[in-house]
Amino acid sequence: MISDPQCSTLPHRLNGTNLYLIGMMGSGKTTTGQELAAALGYRFMDTDRLIEQVAGQSVSEIFAQAGEATFRQLETQVLAEVSCYHHLVVATGGGIILEPMNWSYLHHGLVIWLKVSIPNLVNRLAGDTTRPLLAHAALAEKLTTLAQARNEFYAQADLTLTIADNLRPRQVSQAILTALPKILRDDI
Repeated sequence: MISDPQCSTLPHRLNGTNLYLIGMMGSGKTTTGQELAAALGYRFMDTDRLIEQVAGQSVSEIFAQAGEATFRQLETQVLAEVSCYHHLVVATGGGIILEPMNWSYLHHGLVIWLKVSIPNLVNRLAGDTTRPLLAHAALAEKLTTLAQARNEFYAQADLTLTIADNLRPRQVSQAILTALPKILRDDI
């Protein structure tokens, strides 16, 4: 649960508002999201896992067989459904911010950008063969290109948290819990 006394009223102040974690693949949205949900007494959801359940295929298989456009349609469908619920911490796919419609769903809650440096992402993703956008690419170059195309969208988040290379998910979660009261309005 929440260890910082200043944050002890946070679940009450959030009043069930969903928290959406955005950022590049490998930024720690899933592991941090699980920690954050546990600390708040919220449920945790990962949009990529939900898409896989809906499609009956892995994200890689969807990209390979149906293409990125089909994946993005499923992503919007899943996000639309998830946004109807409350008391959720939601880890989103790295590209969810590219579709303007998705922002209408993300703004049903608070959007938190986990900002991780490219060198740190390269260290985290080296050897990962499950990410379709990284297949057959020079990792650092591909991540740099993706970040350049996405950062202006990520920057629309309600809260940006720059993640130091040595932070563990629990520490990132605690940093979010500490930062959230500073951005909450009293009417949430």
